[in-house]
Amino acid sequence: MTTTLTPSATASRPTDLTIGRLTVDSPVVLAPMAGITNTAYRRLCREYGAGLYVSEMITSRALVERTPESMRLITHHESESVRSIQLYGVEPTTVAEAVTMLVAEDRADHIDLNFGCPVPKVTRKGGGAALPWKLGLFREIVERAVRAAGDIPLTIKMRKGIDSDHLTYLEAARAAEGAGVASIALHARTASEFYSGHADWSAIATLKNTITGTPVLGNGDIWSAADALRMVDETGCDGVVVGRGCLGRPWLFGDLAAAFRGEEQKAEPGLGDVARAFRRHAELLVEFFGDEDRACRDIRKHVAWYFKGYPVGGDLRAGLAAVGSLAQIDDLLATLDWSEEYPGDAAEGPRGRAGSPKKPALPEGWLDSRDLDEAFRDELTAAELHHSGG
Repeated sequence: MTTTLTPSATASRPTDLTIGRLTVDSPVVLAPMAGITNTAYRRLCREYGAGLYVSEMITSRALVERTPESMRLITHHESESVRSIQLYGVEPTTVAEAVTMLVAEDRADHIDLNFGCPVPKVTRKGGGAALPWKLGLFREIVERAVRAAGDIPLTIKMRKGIDSDHLTYLEAARAAEGAGVASIALHARTASEFYSGHADWSAIATLKNTITGTPVLGNGDIWSAADALRMVDETGCDGVVVGRGCLGRPWLFGDLAAAFRGEEQKAEPGLGDVARAFRRHAELLVEFFGDEDRACRDIRKHVAWYFKGYPVGGDLRAGLAAVGSLAQIDDLLATLDWSEEYPGDAAEGPRGRAGSPKKPALPEGWLDSRDLDEAFRDELTAAELHHSGG
């Protein structure tokens, strides 16, 4: 399943990642992705390599209200030695209450705050990537969350800004560093870019040159271990955050861990390896949901990602995308030629929906001032919805 490449490690490349009192064996973070980075997928990725594996984004208000779904999402498997949770919130008191709850009940070893979501349902209410434009509100949320976290490392993830005319990342990063965050991650796109085009890694370099006392992590267009090393070399960042690049490829974390050790061992999974990983993922989902039917409905969306580039016919793909039991999965996988070798570049590269550039949806008058209009405060909690981490 693997080949060993010629090592080309650079002395300046990080070999681990220190965030507050935590040290992670590899400078790699799994980006929170709604509906993807649940306990099942985190466990699967951890079986392949080291890293910091962050939960799905969890809404602060739902957590404070202790909704059954939010309480299930913050429950980690006993094998997860670093319990990492990402929170989303737009109202300082609610965010602080959510952090206080996690700390008081010993439910997390690391907490991340999301300021990168580009989804219109969130940004049109002033949340996600839109929020740092209101710098005072951003600062208040982060400062109160850091105080509530105490000794638990609290980090942030954000985007460059709303669009090219309304960049926020440098001012927000300075405010976050001043508040005492343990690291700052930058997805090097604006909200208007969504996931389209190419990430602007030069912004990561600029951020790293601006923020010198806090680790800076880079995110965007890491599809392989080689991409991760190139990002570090080009930007000087202290670690990388990987999102869409690992969809259907949990072995990427093994590649990344090896690369940062200077080994650059690359996984080349044959079809049998992919089938086994897909089956393992489904099995872990059954354990996570406690419901085989729900787990099978969830694994369906992963079919195209796992089998990208492999000679799997349309009928079989359609069958896997409609499974209702592990037995059905086993029957369908048994029809594959498990001896089929790794197909090369056809199985690599971008995955997931990129979308297209679009004008961000924002509250009326949002861009008129960097200060928060008090009229918006009562509307802020409406932005606390479950969406991808950005």
